[in-house]
Amino acid sequence: MPYLLAVTVLWAFSFSLIGEYLAGRLDSDFAVLARVAVAALVFLPFTLWRGLPRRLLAGFWLAGALQFGVTYLCLYRSFQVLTVPEVLLFTVLTPIYVTLLDDALARRFSPWALVAALVAVGGGVVIRFERLEGEYLIGFLLLQLANLTFAAGQVLCRQLLMRYPTEQPLHRFFGHFFLGALVLVVPSFLLFGNPGKLPSTALQWGILLWMGLFATALGLFWWVKGSVKVDAGTLAVMNELHVPAGLVVNLLIWNRDADIPRLALGGAIILASLWLNRLGRRRLATA
Repeated sequence: MPYLLAVTVLWAFSFSLIGEYLAGRLDSDFAVLARVAVAALVFLPFTLWRGLPRRLLAGFWLAGALQFGVTYLCLYRSFQVLTVPEVLLFTVLTPIYVTLLDDALARRFSPWALVAALVAVGGGVVIRFERLEGEYLIGFLLLQLANLTFAAGQVLCRQLLMRYPTEQPLHRFFGHFFLGALVLVVPSFLLFGNPGKLPSTALQWGILLWMGLFATALGLFWWVKGSVKVDAGTLAVMNELHVPAGLVVNLLIWNRDADIPRLALGGAIILASLWLNRLGRRRLATA
């Protein structure tokens, strides 16, 4: 849990940095490429190429392509047709995807985990529900693909680490995760990137470096490391905490207006879903 909470804080700051300094000013494909490239460079010196289960390495390449490659390419593109409130609203479905995919890979069904995920989604909707305007169907579909691949990547990493235990620490093979992401983001930038919208200020370069080192390299490493220390229901609920955390950071630092009662109510509902999931685990253990 501490790993997941720390990453939630990191990603809460990242969302505000993207919205304030990068969105609309920087080519989205280059922003994704820069984050992945920096993260890959961090882990490459430690990366093992032999002596590990082939399915484990292949799975991490696939997880990286899904959880960072497809997810972030779709997420950045969704900002072209959606407002920020719509983006936040449409991302609240991620916990349900996490729960269903984890159950599918484990060949089981956990009703308590699914209920907890649905309650967490309800908390996210309470916080961020806005009246939807304009053409948003394409953006909605892009974000559902992003939600699904983000959930699939983290569930896949969790299942791989549980099925193929190894004496090697995670940092010795986590570089394969970002190499898998590069397989998608490099050709995407070459095909669709706009060279005229590369970073033009030291601030933009600094934010990309910060995002690559902390939000991407350290953040995803801790997220995967933390995912094997909790059950699927808790992991699903933690996917929802970015909504209140991101709003709190934005409110405190950038002084944006926020509906405090709704924020408090939605946050309380999300925290209640954690309690509900733990209650379900205890009842199942007793049974």
